[in-house]
Amino acid sequence: MEYTNLLLEKNGAVAVLTINRPKALNALNSDTLSELSTVLDELGRDSSVKVVILTGSGEKAFIAGADISQMKDFSPMEGRRFAQLGHATFRKLELLPQPVIAAVNGFALGGGCELAMACDIRLASENAKFGQPEVTLGLTAGFGGTQRLPRLVGTGLASELLFTGDVIDVQEAYRIGLVNHVYPLATLMEETLKLAKRMAGRAPVAVQLSKSAIQRGSNMDLDSAQAYEAEVFGLTFSTKDQIEGCTAFVEKRKPIFEGR
Repeated sequence: MEYTNLLLEKNGAVAVLTINRPKALNALNSDTLSELSTVLDELGRDSSVKVVILTGSGEKAFIAGADISQMKDFSPMEGRRFAQLGHATFRKLELLPQPVIAAVNGFALGGGCELAMACDIRLASENAKFGQPEVTLGLTAGFGGTQRLPRLVGTGLASELLFTGDVIDVQEAYRIGLVNHVYPLATLMEETLKLAKRMAGRAPVAVQLSKSAIQRGSNMDLDSAQAYEAEVFGLTFSTKDQIEGCTAFVEKRKPIFEGR
């Protein structure tokens, strides 16, 4: 399927999904969010895809934010529906069976920062900047920023960023744990692909179940989360990959996983 505002490419078991609105610095409008929701459904059904990389086109912006030119004249109900579309789409990304790596290649502001936070892992280029500047526009974060940012960096730091609208550079984002690694822009995708391919080489069912345990467990109390982890752990013993992985370990050879 062809998309107007997205590019989807396959690199072996890795899918590279690019928000492709470079003239608008990849800003998220309703059409882009709807396309993103559709392509996530497609990827979730594709068992050949083991890892997804999400990035933005061009060298200036990952995603500069939600599309202000679309939002500026919204009624309250239209604003609410736009937020709900963003929430549903980002949650779909968060719960995608495959791990998702954000390759943040520039500005990740507002909705762009929120989209990056909905990914499992964030890698960033040296020119990347992060922030939730909505209060400078008379708005609040509307695509999950008030919820995911405190979970990632703590309530105090998140409150400071959300209340001031300050934009931080990539080294500060790394310091507070918002990104995992920082690379030169020229090598960001190469390094992201290396990580994605390492992950794609592991047992696919075990990786997906690990993601499920992280995502669901983070919203449970510790006892419930550990009970869920025990169920997931037990489930892996029904897979051929577990037999292959443990046998290969004992036989001192590299396992060959089939995703079953």
